[in-house]
Amino acid sequence: MKAIRLHQYGGPENLRYDEDVSEPDCAADQVLVDVWATSVNPIDWKVRSGARQKDFPMALPGILGKDVSGVVRAVGADIRTFRVGDRVLGMADATYAERTAVKGTDLAHLPHGVDAVDAAALPLVALTGDQLVREITKVQAGQTVLVSGALGSVGRTAVHVAKKLGARVIAGVRARQLDEAAALGAAGTVALDDEAALRRLGPVDGVVDTVGGDVAARLFELIRDGGRFGYASVLPADVPARYPGVTVGRVFARPDAATVRAFADDVRDGRFHLPIARRLPLREAAEAHALAERGGAGKIVLVVRE
Repeated sequence: MKAIRLHQYGGPENLRYDEDVSEPDCAADQVLVDVWATSVNPIDWKVRSGARQKDFPMALPGILGKDVSGVVRAVGADIRTFRVGDRVLGMADATYAERTAVKGTDLAHLPHGVDAVDAAALPLVALTGDQLVREITKVQAGQTVLVSGALGSVGRTAVHVAKKLGARVIAGVRARQLDEAAALGAAGTVALDDEAALRRLGPVDGVVDTVGGDVAARLFELIRDGGRFGYASVLPADVPARYPGVTVGRVFARPDAATVRAFADDVRDGRFHLPIARRLPLREAAEAHALAERGGAGKIVLVVRE
């Protein structure tokens, strides 16, 4: 099969399009998926660069990728919920390839009415945002919660989940993004690069942070005693100790088929929209990584087959 393989850690040029890669085996509890599309996530380029070797070691040459949309090619002996030909979606491993094997419990049926290619942008960011809000920050109905980086892919999913839970959501973005952020339907917006605006915001019950760094550190001052700070990026190590009244936690997304399906249903029904910046063929994964690392609005989808 064809796949993109990482031959050594470093820049995007180390991602190579190989046309003769062994197909994955399909274990009894797995589903073999013909991949329609995958997408580029920050964890992909962090692993590729070698920055996350300790957390996510991989044997080289190896195949990156955490998102998959596609069609079932074969099922393991223990699988009862999927059949050959089913349209599926989920968080998986080694998805920069024509085929991948996924645990059946990690896959959801892709609802009709959802674009099968663009859907591949959804699983990892949806799971990160959902688990960050529900499990790490433990957002409750009636609470006031600030979501930083609200226009990013994870930020958008976090805003969506917090709203569904009944929280009063403040979308934190840069000052130049305030008008765009209004379309998210949050209760309010605030410029993260405007110190005066942040001071006027007053205490919040929790912060859902997708930005990290110095921006994240400043937001601790807004959290009431007994509040929570959940983050998905990098937090300066000395910050939590300065705020003993705040509970701090970091999300490491795990597969959850029910959550992925709920997001797909919301996409189908017009309740949630995840911007797609570019569609590129799988063989252009190196270019996709270079573009994604430069930043911008929307995800980049890698099209394996249409």
